[in-house]
Amino acid sequence: MATPNPVKIGPSRIGKDCPLALIAGPCVMEPGGMTMRIATRVAEICADRGIPLVFKASFDKANRTSGSSFRGPGLDEGMRTFERIKAETGLPVTTDVHETIQCRPIAEVVDLLQIPAFLARQTDLLEAAAGTGRPVNVKKGQFLAPWDMNQVVNKLTAAGAEGVLLTERGTTFGYGRLVNDFRAIPQMQATGAPVVFDATHSVQLPGGGPGGTASSGQREMIPTLARAAVAAGCDALFLEVHPDPDRALSDGPNSLRLDDLPGLLDVCLRIRQAIEAREPLPAV
Repeated sequence: MATPNPVKIGPSRIGKDCPLALIAGPCVMEPGGMTMRIATRVAEICADRGIPLVFKASFDKANRTSGSSFRGPGLDEGMRTFERIKAETGLPVTTDVHETIQCRPIAEVVDLLQIPAFLARQTDLLEAAAGTGRPVNVKKGQFLAPWDMNQVVNKLTAAGAEGVLLTERGTTFGYGRLVNDFRAIPQMQATGAPVVFDATHSVQLPGGGPGGTASSGQREMIPTLARAAVAAGCDALFLEVHPDPDRALSDGPNSLRLDDLPGLLDVCLRIRQAIEAREPLPAV
């Protein structure tokens, strides 16, 4: 089994012998100063707890269920928003890339490029992201087994990626349902990449059912999955957060209420502390 190599993202490091890290923010950039408001609050919460934070928001949600759904401000305005967040908070930032042509301009501002789950096997996109000189976080496709991500890591490494993260976000189980197999965390760490656990998209109910125009979710299950993932040894958590998820412009049903973030992180840190203090299990 390979040892996960720490990945440097701005001032933060994610991986073995590093503190539990957090990637968090709203699903999509929202107007009216909401994105900055969330970034500032999450930065305060993490600073109080010594948690390395990478701020996440999407400038364009290209995979919305309905073509009429809110997608975000677009690339140019999105990069200006990230520049302001970095200047005012000092946080590293991450966002999705959907097309090869987006990689270079995004990498001029963003510290970590994220490959959406539906695009996890797109070789051209992986190579373009790796070629920017930025680390790359790939969300495991809902249709892939954990060991299938070994080839994703190989593609990125061969293309010169400066660092690779893999994110577990649930596996398709029938129609409109995702399940989590926590064996995926050590299995993907065996690739040599640190593993992030996305506790918010893992509770998503994709597509909203027959005739649905938006995905639903089981928000109340986010803490359960986050705690389990930390106990299973994930290197970082991924959480989409919003002050009022019921009014969020994207993925509200599976976003964590911002006021609930401190309590969840406190519990997760205690779990992390407990597993780091335990005696190693005997070899079987």
